[in-house]
Amino acid sequence: MDFIERLNNSVNSIKDLPVKCVLGYLKSTESLVLYPLPGGKVEQAFFDGIKDQTLNYEFAMKSTDQERIQKSLWVIQNYLEELESLESGDGSFEFREIEITNKPYINSEDEQGFYIFQIDITASITTFPKGGK
Repeated sequence: MDFIERLNNSVNSIKDLPVKCVLGYLKSTESLVLYPLPGGKVEQAFFDGIKDQTLNYEFAMKSTDQERIQKSLWVIQNYLEELESLESGDGSFEFREIEITNKPYINSEDEQGFYIFQIDITASITTFPKGGK
């Protein structure tokens, strides 16, 4: 399933996003990342293998510039609240909606003066068995 890749590409299409979002964990330098969180679930499964699911993800940004982080994450949060469609590249999912479960918030500051802020989301999608729709 290519949902996380399509979501990441969609966020990177935001005009004036100051940092490119990548999949994975935060780097040792300034970075913006997207990764899955635990707690996703199948809401409904059908005999043909189609499933309605909710999946949890987190955007995290690390920088020494709190204003840059806040601007970036609020732009992403506003974009996601308005996101109405997201196309699968391999036919593995159909997008339903994204819910912002936590607005941008500060998580920590490390010894080097980097701040880490995060946004948590829940994506509602329908997934299709291998081979797509």
